[in-house]
Amino acid sequence: MTEVPSPQLRISDQNRESALAALGEHMSAGRIDIDEYGERSARITAAKTRGELVDIFADLPAPHPQYEDVPQAVAPPPEAAPAPRPPSRPAGWNGGQRFVAAFLPLIWIATIALIATGVVHGTLILVPIGLSIFGRAMWGHGGGHHDRHERHLRDRERRRELRDSYRDHRRGLDR
Repeated sequence: MTEVPSPQLRISDQNRESALAALGEHMSAGRIDIDEYGERSARITAAKTRGELVDIFADLPAPHPQYEDVPQAVAPPPEAAPAPRPPSRPAGWNGGQRFVAAFLPLIWIATIALIATGVVHGTLILVPIGLSIFGRAMWGHGGGHHDRHERHLRDRERRRELRDSYRDHRRGLDR
């Protein structure tokens, strides 16, 4: 990872949104799970300096948060790498969608923690469930037809590779 100049420089809301978007791409790619996404997104919303954001992304490859005055270093693609996919976040997200996407994991974590510690009654779980249902009803489930089709093709290719690997293994045992 490249060194970020002025790690003590305070960050803006735009930097936090950039960091949340990058973190969402890492979760979509399967590098982090939903629990880790919740923990890291909470740290992003609480971050005050560039150095704090750098620490959150220290063990992740690109994409990283964008800074207004720092050109982003782009690693040259490997020779056999496929063309990069466009960002998975829809371009037309409004404030409500960003708010729900950023704070829903935090609401889930806080609710579960409050119920687990016995501070509140278990029916509080209805709040994040209701907010999740509302968000999905308002803005859909994300990952449109194109994303599902790509995922289907990747899964089919994985199954084919496993089948071929198993067949080759069996041939080796038969000889």
